[in-house]
Amino acid sequence: MKLKFHRYLLAIIFVCILIFFINLDAIYINIMEARNFGSAREMLTLDHWLLTTLNDIPRYEKPPLPTWLTAISAKIFGIENLWALRIPAACAATLLTVSLYKFLELLNITRKQAFIAALIEVTSFYIIFSGRNGQWDIFTHSFMMVSIYFLFRLFNDDKKLWHNTLLGGIFFGFSILSKGPVSVYTLFLSFLIAYSIIYKFQNFKRKWPALIVFLFLGLSVGLWWFAYIRIADPIAFLDIAKDEASNWGSYNIRPFYYYWSFFTQSGIWTIPSFVALLYPYLKNKVSNKKVYQFAILWTLISVILLSIIPEKKSRYLLPVLIPMAINTSFYIEYLFRNYSILKLKEKWIVYFNFGLIAIIGITFPLIAPFFLKLSGIYYLWYTLTSIALAGIGFGIFYFFKKKKIAKIFYLTISFICVIIILGFPLVDTLINNPNYKAFSELRKLSQKQQFEVYEYKSFSPEIIWNYGEPIPILKDNASFSLPKEKIFGLLISPNDTITSEKFSKYSIEKVDRYDLNQVNPNKSGYKDRLIRDFYLLKKK
Repeated sequence: MKLKFHRYLLAIIFVCILIFFINLDAIYINIMEARNFGSAREMLTLDHWLLTTLNDIPRYEKPPLPTWLTAISAKIFGIENLWALRIPAACAATLLTVSLYKFLELLNITRKQAFIAALIEVTSFYIIFSGRNGQWDIFTHSFMMVSIYFLFRLFNDDKKLWHNTLLGGIFFGFSILSKGPVSVYTLFLSFLIAYSIIYKFQNFKRKWPALIVFLFLGLSVGLWWFAYIRIADPIAFLDIAKDEASNWGSYNIRPFYYYWSFFTQSGIWTIPSFVALLYPYLKNKVSNKKVYQFAILWTLISVILLSIIPEKKSRYLLPVLIPMAINTSFYIEYLFRNYSILKLKEKWIVYFNFGLIAIIGITFPLIAPFFLKLSGIYYLWYTLTSIALAGIGFGIFYFFKKKKIAKIFYLTISFICVIIILGFPLVDTLINNPNYKAFSELRKLSQKQQFEVYEYKSFSPEIIWNYGEPIPILKDNASFSLPKEKIFGLLISPNDTITSEKFSKYSIEKVDRYDLNQVNPNKSGYKDRLIRDFYLLKKK
């Protein structure tokens, strides 16, 4: 994808840097990241680049491309640096935003509206979350968006036919190699359906050979790893595939209408996104009705496709935010053109949406101290954040008076940037678990006193990550095996107990309790699975 660095594209990249790359290590690791980063670390330490593992146990649920990229970043910048592990996801989110903008340049809308759509996408809640976390959804959808860009060019441009075919196919394969068929189903298929309805594959007869090559190349790039695992480790592969398939119909089951509030996942753009979905209201007000129809169809079809699948999670709505950003841009662009002449019955929703943002900014200095435990350097971050957010809030009201909606829109983008750049360091003031004790300390103790550490019957990915290396498990389903060492350490969940008959030949001493929870035990979000009692067992 050849990039022409005009001012809009440079501004998009600059905003991506502010949103995705600043304070990358401010938030502690979550369970998804612990799984992914753990697999990346075992690639580096155990050389498990193809037969991927977690806790030295086969982990074939997720294809390896994002894990490879994360491992390479960790190798370059240091496995101990959390920001190094999250950089690949930040790069993927930037690629998504740039490719969306370049795709919109192919449509019959202005560059300014394409710029608006890209800014809406990059500041949508789940895009920010995914681009700043080591989860693999952002990779599969970013690569698929690049593939769609080249496929759209293949459909509509006779020039560079095979160039678009080959690059489109490669990125299609990269998407599969990131998270299987997820984006093929949610983003790609919904695009094809919407495109067929609005653009009807005109002048496409002689491009069938190119499309066949596109699909063959994409499937080859995307599926080779699955074929290799099937041959190299068939038993584990089939067991994992069976479990994954059953989860789609038996895990996190939600009703068909579960995703009907999908527009709320755009966060700060919830209200404009909802208005933009009101087709009867907006259809005769948009700058290009055909592209608007395409965007709204792409959005709604992707939601319908997701709703068909019994297993549902909020984060699965990430691909919906991509076409929805295009759809929302039509409403914002309409406001840019007509705000000064709108009647009050249309303006009140604008006042409510952006006025609410302004009020949050202005009241932040007053409300924040009730939730933040401020001390030392955090007073500086609080002061800077307060000044910036209050300034943006007053600025929004000022430009309401001047009837300059474009200024208000860009101040809203700044609002998000300020929270990430100045506000994220304040997250540490919300972490106050007095019982926190890292498992990395146990590893140092085991190395000093020279004993091995085992888990009793289960493991939590966060614990394995914090410990720094795999921890063998003694009890696996029906099987149980005792260590050969005369002295060993044992981690047991507070909900489990040691049965004396299994350890009758050992003296058992409870040494300590390790607690990886960051939040206070009295608050929601405190998890028992992050707690272990540590015992030292010695042969009698």
